[in-house]
Amino acid sequence: MIDDPAMVAVRAAEAAARRSYGKLVAFLAARTRDVAAAEDALSAAFESALHDWPRQGVPASPEAWLMTAARRGLIDAARRRKTRDDAAADLLLLTDIATDDVERRAIPDDRLLLMFACAHPAVERNVRAPLMLQTILGFDAATIASAFLVAPSAMGQRLVRAKAKIKQAGIPFRLPEHDDLAERLATVLEAIYATFTEGWSDPAGTEARRRNLADEGIWLGRLVATLLPDEPEALGLLALMLHAQARRAARRDVLGGYVPLAEQDPALWDEALIDEAEALLLCASRMSPPGRPKGEYRSAQHEGTPVGTIGRYQLEAAVQSAHVIRRRTGRADWPAIAQLYDALLALTGSPVVAINRAVAIAETRGAAHGLAALDALAADARLTDYQPYWAARAGLLAAAGERAAADAAYLRAIGLEADPAVRRFLQRQRDAVAGVR
Repeated sequence: MIDDPAMVAVRAAEAAARRSYGKLVAFLAARTRDVAAAEDALSAAFESALHDWPRQGVPASPEAWLMTAARRGLIDAARRRKTRDDAAADLLLLTDIATDDVERRAIPDDRLLLMFACAHPAVERNVRAPLMLQTILGFDAATIASAFLVAPSAMGQRLVRAKAKIKQAGIPFRLPEHDDLAERLATVLEAIYATFTEGWSDPAGTEARRRNLADEGIWLGRLVATLLPDEPEALGLLALMLHAQARRAARRDVLGGYVPLAEQDPALWDEALIDEAEALLLCASRMSPPGRPKGEYRSAQHEGTPVGTIGRYQLEAAVQSAHVIRRRTGRADWPAIAQLYDALLALTGSPVVAINRAVAIAETRGAAHGLAALDALAADARLTDYQPYWAARAGLLAAAGERAAADAAYLRAIGLEADPAVRRFLQRQRDAVAGVR
């Protein structure tokens, strides 16, 4: 059977978009400093491809064809606005690489430079991850808005403002200097992790708006790890995401019920993803410069971590590694987990880390010690309506035999939980403490 030329063209265009969209936008935007114009030109190039390729055939290098078409579109647009001051500069930037050069040579991969531009301190924090999704992966504003629970019009305005900021402020498309790299890289990794966690928050994979975000976060993480193979925190983040993704199938039972990590069946974990994560973590751990001890941390107030030291993502991935050892030993390495949370708390000062540390302390030293660690957090107003705090407190109170207090904490946790499956799990735990069959 002969394939329909139109369908062949569509499949080729989709494959090129997945493989090269961000690369082409980055190449054009790095030369014009105009992300929006680069996106518009590339969109027009894809439209031309869907018109021309069914009649002329898919070119040998779809990427080069699209680049040439987009570049010509940008040059035409610059000529049309020749009275504007920036038109001449745009023409010079765009004509520094001739069409023949584009078709003859590999197009430079400037995606990492675009990611650093999207994560520049001048760009608002809440739009950095959405901006990467749009510029690197080609997500439209409506899809991004749905994923981040924002009105499409509001998200569209944020993205437009962010792109205008990049152009107006002259944000450079380059790697930061060595002294600034750690802090800027931390911002890039934070945006990637935010993308992943948005998808991870839908464990059953039933919400269309979030279904692909975990995969896309991992894709971005792989891209950074490939482009910056000597940055241990980039490897640590990818290891962390792979460890989490490896457990996706075990997070719900056959009836859709919530299954906590401690009760998951290790046979359902993805061995290949775990092995890859472990290899990445081992590689990262070997990157500390000679003479600098592993575990040398900056203050909790500093957003970045010095290049070459053990940072947040490596530590969090190491926690996951200490959990998945249960697939071989039958028990998580709780002493190691407690030590890792000590280090994470010293590095981040995060109350979420402090809660997890209290649970680890309870596993190693008993419920009373874990409760004491939680009590030390009681004055933190951020935890008043934080469900994991109350769920952890309920579990430790129940383990300590304080049934009435555990019941009240479970009730509070149930009231704060939005996921019906988790609510049902907490209710079963509450009923068990009360002796309800």
